[in-house]
Amino acid sequence: MAILWRTSALAQRHAEIGGELEDWNGMGTAWFYDDSPERAKADYEAIRTKAGLMDVSGLKKVHVVGEDAAYVIDRVTTRNVEKIMPGRSTYASILNAEGKFVDDCIIYRLSVNTWLVVHGTGTGMEQLTSVAAGKNCSIIFDDDMHDMSLQGPVAVDFLAKHIPGIRDLAYFGIMQTKLYGCPVMISRTGYTGERGYEIFCQAKHAVHLWDSILAEGKDMGIVPVQFSTLDLLRTESYLLFYPGDNSETYPFDGETCGDTLWELGLEFTVSPGKTGFIGAENHYASQGKERFKIYGVKLDGTTPAGEGADLLQNGEKVGVVTFGMYSEINGHNVGIARMPVACASPGTKLTVRNGDGTEIAATAEEMPFYDQDKSIRTAKG
Repeated sequence: MAILWRTSALAQRHAEIGGELEDWNGMGTAWFYDDSPERAKADYEAIRTKAGLMDVSGLKKVHVVGEDAAYVIDRVTTRNVEKIMPGRSTYASILNAEGKFVDDCIIYRLSVNTWLVVHGTGTGMEQLTSVAAGKNCSIIFDDDMHDMSLQGPVAVDFLAKHIPGIRDLAYFGIMQTKLYGCPVMISRTGYTGERGYEIFCQAKHAVHLWDSILAEGKDMGIVPVQFSTLDLLRTESYLLFYPGDNSETYPFDGETCGDTLWELGLEFTVSPGKTGFIGAENHYASQGKERFKIYGVKLDGTTPAGEGADLLQNGEKVGVVTFGMYSEINGHNVGIARMPVACASPGTKLTVRNGDGTEIAATAEEMPFYDQDKSIRTAKG
């Protein structure tokens, strides 16, 4: 059993509906309420057609406060943080000195010298702490702050009953408000490719908010959703999951782990012309030297690619499918793959070979497969 050093205030609620808590990022997380295919399908369809509520408190919440806070974040991340105004947030990458990806994050600017950086399982907090040493800046890890993700097309209709102006909150915008009498920060963010919101609250209010949202939202189709559902949603929405899509999981022979942003397709997270962030020189020098590309695959039929399935070209293994999914709603059988640069072109003929030996015809295709123009996740009104 994993040693868990972080605890969600919602752990008991997860247990009551069948959740067996497993380690994610040091916190017991409800990967499954029920590991049946039927439950996975129902949770996925709930978010695509109604809305689902997830506990994503396993994300690490780090306050960066003080006169030098902007400098510290600017040095650690790939974004020009001076462009971020209070009440706004942005998605960014974090690199090591070799210019290789080690974490991603969302940077929230709460006020002039007060920031929140929310990151996953990488070394984001360690990098922030190292750069902040000797600066007029405090780095505060905050597990009292909990994070619930309400995602899906009816999420805004539900929140609009309680929060004036929520319909006008722009993509990656932030709102300080209250919900069910509790102080909350709501951000127009998520990890589903759907229109959604994250609700940040104090630990002491998490159960009350969770219960209230599910009770009132039941008639609108809002249900609790297991954490593993994110894999289905993110796959068709081209949202990578560290380290599941990375060389930490699929290492190169004879090489240390580490992928460049050019290989991952995350070069857009570097603000145009930005220099001075950790790994910047090596990041720019690695352009055009990709060893592989993260790219999409579209499979024939309805049998999805298994996690880690072999990717073949002309009978030879050339890559791997990191995660695959079939959607009845959207009528596609798709996956995220690591493949040779020469294969990463729409229509390239490939074959997926699952662990049981089943081979499925496939083609390389651009991602995302869902909400290609991002009109759903960015919609207002």
